[in-house]
This record gives sequence, structure tokens and C-alpha cells, in this order.
Amino acid sequence: MFMMPLTATGKKIVTVPAGTAKDVDIAVDAARKAFRESWGLKVPGSERGKLLNKLADLIEANVDEFAALETLNVGKPFSMSKNMDVGFSVIALRYFASQADKVKGETIESSEQKFTYTRREPYGVVGGITPWNGPLLMLICKIGPAVAAGNVVVLKPSEFTPLTSLKAAGLINEAGFPPGVINIVNGLGSTVGHALSYHPDIWRISFTGSTLTGRKIQEASAKSNLKVVTLELGGKSPNIIFDDCDVAQTAKWAARGVYFNMGQACIAGSRIFVQEGIYDKFLAAFQEETKAWSQHTGDPFDLNTQHGPQVSQIQFDRVMGYIDSAKKDGATILTGGKRHGNEGYFIQPTIITDTRPDMKIIKEEIFGPVASIIKFKTEEEVIEMANNTTYGLACGLFTQNGARATRVAHALEAGTAWVNCYTMFDLNAPFGGYKQSGIGREFGSEGIYEYTQLKSVHVNLGIQI
Repeated sequence: MFMMPLTATGKKIVTVPAGTAKDVDIAVDAARKAFRESWGLKVPGSERGKLLNKLADLIEANVDEFAALETLNVGKPFSMSKNMDVGFSVIALRYFASQADKVKGETIESSEQKFTYTRREPYGVVGGITPWNGPLLMLICKIGPAVAAGNVVVLKPSEFTPLTSLKAAGLINEAGFPPGVINIVNGLGSTVGHALSYHPDIWRISFTGSTLTGRKIQEASAKSNLKVVTLELGGKSPNIIFDDCDVAQTAKWAARGVYFNMGQACIAGSRIFVQEGIYDKFLAAFQEETKAWSQHTGDPFDLNTQHGPQVSQIQFDRVMGYIDSAKKDGATILTGGKRHGNEGYFIQPTIITDTRPDMKIIKEEIFGPVASIIKFKTEEEVIEMANNTTYGLACGLFTQNGARATRVAHALEAGTAWVNCYTMFDLNAPFGGYKQSGIGREFGSEGIYEYTQLKSVHVNLGIQI
């Protein structure tokens, strides 16, 4: 059993049973049976798509309940839970549904006496481990492409935020998926996550979370059955502000980029590089935007709330520890840096200046509402500073110069680049990281094909030996 506290007050709201390695074995056996008898290549893609669309309809019909559960889960404002997390989950499900009958191979030119083609086949049982910062959306982003491609799934939600996954489990049955196609096992990473990572009958596993845990999963794969691993890990994304940008709009985008979801986002643009010509002007505008986020901090169920609490006491302490380290290292806390209120896990949106490249807050992912401001002179200088990280998940840049925008977007070492915007997604565009931010891609056709194995078939039409 594990206890879930209410993020806004710190008080207990529910106790959830914790699964074991034995539960994982049971789930994998059920999944294998379903793959052999009622799923996989026995069910056409069009039918798989219909069931995914049915699940999307059911979630949409229960949007307020899912949004409330997600707000209880994470502490994010209800309006964000409803319009972004649940809303985008429904859109994503329908996208994956639309792709289920489009998984295809190709014919390869050979000769009149030989026919060669490829086909994409599902792995069978795949595992999924989701994070606590976007529980429902991450659940959908694991099961959607996996089952669209014909796989069966055993998934572990974060032990911090299992509520929307449990609600979704009931609707998966109601949608009509055969028993065993999608299996959800609650539990701790050290038990259920460990069992999934080492299980010999799971041939692919997809994980979203910390780089440290991603390393453990990859190591488990190497030591067990060499399962294929998709990892969407941490980030320390640079956001570059050039002196020809629209300062007012840029300050709004930059604030959204770092304070969205209380800074608990792997893509957060937490290293903000500002060209010296507009440094003071931008900083003043960014302070005003940060204050606006601070003024809308409070009860996540208040529709006027824009900024909620961190997900747990552990995360609260971790973020405050980074702020304290910045002070000790000689940085300046320009705005925020303190607890908001007297209860719950609220942290004020924070701006830190006078930073150095060797500081902990510049090198490590904070995963909280903390922006570090860094002044730069030239394009060449900022590209070097921005790429000076072990991460490479996302980046942003703001400029009115089209040639510069293209040049810098190409030079930055990241899987996603935003130009004059931030946190904008398109399900047709693949998402994933460079360097230690991950392996593999989600979304787009690449995200579907991650869940397939490519087979080449050679057919003799008359060659004699």
C-alpha cells in the first residue's frame, strides 16, 4: 500500500494498493494470451482504430472527472488538467486510432523472378512506465501507439499519481478491448518497474522519466533479454532571446516555457539566454510576467489559478534545495525563491540572475518553477553555451531574422526546436531527445513504427539452381 497526499494541503486523500513482481507475471501472462488469441495480427488495424476511438469518446464524456482526478493527482490547475491534459489525451487517442490501419511495409524492386517486400509486425508484449507530471497523457502516449501497431501492453503508472490511470482502466474495458490487451499494474519502481524491466517475455519497453532511472532500465534490458528500449528522459533546455525579438511576446512565451505545469516538464526552457542589447528591457518584462504567474498561484480547483503546487514533499524539498544552492554559489534571487503560503507544496515562480556555467542550477535539471537568466553577446557564443549540456531534449529561440532562426535552430543540439514560441506540439511531428535526453521517438509515424519490427520477405518466382 502507498499513501497519496493532497498536493495543495499535504493531507492524505487516498491509499492505493501496491503491486508486486508476481502481479507483473500475471499481467504478462494475460497479455501473451491476448496477443496469441484475440489481438496482434488477428485484429485488423481498422478494428484496433475503432476501439481507440471508442476509448477517446469515453474519456471525453468523462472530461470533468478526469480533470478533477488529474488535479488531485498532480496539483496542476483544473483548467489546465481539463483543456490540456485531458483534452490533448483525447486528441492523441484519435490520432493513434487514425494511424492503426496505416502501418505498412514497401515493395522493393528486384527482378521478374524474385519478389521482395517488407512488413511491419508488432513485438507482442511491450512494457510502459509513465511519470507523475502528466499521468493521463503519458498513459495514452504509451498505450495508443503500442496497441495501434498490434501490441499488447503492461503499464506501470507513477506511484505518486495513479488516479487517472485507474479511472482509464475501467473505460478500457468499457470500450471493448479484449481482456489482457491493456494491463495496468500499480506499484513502486523498485518492484513493479524492476520486474517490467527484467521480464524475459517483454520485448520492448517505453519509459518517460529521469535520466537516472532510464539508465537502470537500459542496464536491465542488457542483462535480461536485450529488449528494445525507448527512453524520454530529462532536459535542461536553452531558450535564446535575440535582441531583435518582440520583447513583450517573448517574455510571455518564456514564462510559459519555464513555469508551465509548475516547472515540472522535461522540456522546460529553464536556461534563458538574453542578448546584452535588450537584457534589461527583457528582464523587466519577464519579471512582470513572472509576477502575474505568482498572483495566480493558489487552490488548483479555483478556475483563476494559473500556478499550483509541486507534486510532493520530496519534489518541493528538491526544488528548494536548488534555490538554496544558487544562493550559496553567489547567484541573485531576483524574484520569488520562497514558499507560497503556509500549507501544501507551493513554490513561488523564481528568477535567478548572476549565474555561472559551473553552478548546479545551470548544469542540472531542477524540475520546478525556476528560471536562470544568462547574458550573451554573439550568436556563436550563445550556441556554444546552449549546447554545453549533457541533455538535448528541446530548445527555443526568439528572433525576427528568418536566416538566423533557421541557422540557430539547426545548430542547437536538441530533438525539438521552437522558433518564436514554446511548448507547441503537433502529433504528426516526432518528439524525442538528443544525448542523455533519450532514445527513440514518440508521435508521428516514427512513434508508431517504434512499436513494430521490420521483416523482409524474399519470394522466389522461378529462379532455378
